[in-house]
Amino acid sequence: MAMDTMAVELPDLSTHTPQVPVEETAEEKYERLLRRARTEDLSEISGIGCLYQSGVDRLGRPVVVFIGKWFPIGDIDLDKALLYLIKLLDPIVRGDYVIAYFHTLASSNNHPPFSWLKEAYTVLPYKYKKNLKAFYIVHPTFWTKMMTWWFTTFMAPAIKAKVHNLPGVEYLYSVMARDQLEVPAFVTEYDMTINGLHYFQPDTRNT
Repeated sequence: MAMDTMAVELPDLSTHTPQVPVEETAEEKYERLLRRARTEDLSEISGIGCLYQSGVDRLGRPVVVFIGKWFPIGDIDLDKALLYLIKLLDPIVRGDYVIAYFHTLASSNNHPPFSWLKEAYTVLPYKYKKNLKAFYIVHPTFWTKMMTWWFTTFMAPAIKAKVHNLPGVEYLYSVMARDQLEVPAFVTEYDMTINGLHYFQPDTRNT
């Protein structure tokens, strides 16, 4: 006796092929973060006042100031901190610029995680490194010197020659006029206790 055969319908595997995620390029990631930076509310970070532009140096280049003591690692959203960094710097870095980082009275509570520094350096495009002409570290400590050496040796050799450790605020006045540099009172007060009053003389040089 003949047996009826049953047709077995196989599933269409073509509709179940897993999609391989398209890897985001560095440029695409930066553009995505820039769009977020322009639309998200970053008042939480801007209100801290740890990062801002303060005038120009004697060559007319914008001076970006970072106050280490006012960067409370445990109390801020580091993702938003990166967005605010991008929002502030993106229009500035289209031309030459300099950074003045004040480590004055900063503690371990103000030290950015190395992972965050690495992410920031990786995501920021080439124009940030190329147009940065000087990175001044005022009132450096052993920690900043070691971190700077390690970071510029293994992660950012392109900016190593641009980093300058300065023991006092007065050393900045050879490259920028006093009226172009706005820093918190505690920075100059601390500076006077360790370096004296000798540099608080009228600036007779042309800007």
